[in-house]
Amino acid sequence: MTEYTVITDPAGLADAVAALSAGTGPVAVDVERASGFRYSQRAYLVQVFRRGSGVFLFDPPAVGAFESLQSAIGGEEWVLHAASQDLPSLRELGLDPVTIFDTELAARLLGHARVGLGAVVEDTLGITLAKAHSASDWSTRPLPQSWLEYAALDVEHLVDVRDALAAELSEQGKVEFAAEEFRAVLQRTPKPPREDPWRRLSGLHTVRGRRALAVARELWTAREEYARGEDVAPGRLVPDRALIAALIADPQSKQELAQVKEFTGRASRSQLDRWWAAFEAGRAATDLPLERAPGGESIPPARAWSDRNPAADARLKAARPVVEALAEQLQMPTENLLTPDLLRRVAWTPPEPLSAASIADALAELGARPWQIAQTAQSIADAFVQSVQTASSTPESAS
Repeated sequence: MTEYTVITDPAGLADAVAALSAGTGPVAVDVERASGFRYSQRAYLVQVFRRGSGVFLFDPPAVGAFESLQSAIGGEEWVLHAASQDLPSLRELGLDPVTIFDTELAARLLGHARVGLGAVVEDTLGITLAKAHSASDWSTRPLPQSWLEYAALDVEHLVDVRDALAAELSEQGKVEFAAEEFRAVLQRTPKPPREDPWRRLSGLHTVRGRRALAVARELWTAREEYARGEDVAPGRLVPDRALIAALIADPQSKQELAQVKEFTGRASRSQLDRWWAAFEAGRAATDLPLERAPGGESIPPARAWSDRNPAADARLKAARPVVEALAEQLQMPTENLLTPDLLRRVAWTPPEPLSAASIADALAELGARPWQIAQTAQSIADAFVQSVQTASSTPESAS
C-alpha cells in the first residue's frame, strides 16, 4: 500500500504547487466532504493529480489559503466526476477552473449503462476501485491511510478515463455536445433558496392542520439554527422522523414531549428547552402556513393535463415518444437530450406561431443548450402540429 501524506502547511503547499506546475496536461480534481455528518458542505480533503507530478492530498481547514494552487492550475482543464457536486466546495476555497471535462456527464452522453466513478473507471480502463469510504466522515482527523488511498485513487486514473471518453465522444460525433454541457455546468448559477425549506421535512405529509404546520416550521428552524452553530448535520441531532413523531404526539407540556419515546436523537433531550420553545412559538404564531406550498410558476403534474388542458396533454403525448426515440438514436438518456421539465413547459405553453424556430426560441429561453435545440426543435414542432391535426380530424362526440 502506498503511504500518502496529507498537506497541511504552507511549505507542503509550495512544494505541491511547484510539482503540479511542472506537470503536463489536464489536472484531475476531486473533493471529499462530510455530508451527513457536518452541517456545511465544505471540503475536508482536496485531491489533485497531474501527469508528471503525481497525486497530492490537501487538508483545506489546515492549509487555509489556496491562491498559489489556483494560480498554478486555474488555467488548465480540470477533470472532475460529477463536477456540479464538487465545484461549490472548490469555489469556497478560491479554486475555480476556466474549463472542465466531466467524466460522469461524458459517460451519460455516451450512453454508458453505469456512470458512477468506479463503474466508469472499470468500463474504460478495466480497473476496479474499492468504494468502501465514499460515505465516511471526512472531517475525521487524522484520516486513516486506507481512506487516503481510496481518495488518491479517485483522481489517479481520472485523466486516463478522460482520454478514453474523449475518444468515444469523437467516435460518436458528440464532442461539441459535451463541450456545451461542460460549459453549462461551469456557468450554472446556484439555485435560489427555497421559499419554505422546512417543507422538506420527510413525513410532513402526515401532519394535518395549519397550526401543526406552524409548529413543524418552528421545529425545523430551531434544529437548523442549532445544527449550523454546531456544524453538525441536522438529522444527526434529531432525525426528521423524530420531529414528525413529536408533532403527531401533540404534547401539552415539556414533560410530555420528553416522554414521547419516538422523539429520538442525540440532542432530543439535551436541547429539550429549545424544542419546547419551538412548540410554543408555533402554537402562538399568527402567520399560519398554507396546507400546500404556493405553486409559484409551476405547472400541474402531467397526469392532470387531460382534464385541465387537453390540448397540452395531446401535445405532450405526441412529443414525448418522439424525443425518447431521438435519445435512443443518439444512445443517451432522454433527460440528457432534453430534460422532461423543459418538454412539459413548452407543451403546456407553446409559442405562437408554432414552428421549429419558435420552439427553438422557447427552449433556449428555458435554458436548453444549442445542441439540444438543434436535435429536438424540429421534431417537437412536427409532433405538436400533428397533435393539432389529429384533434381537428377526430369527430366530436354528440352533445
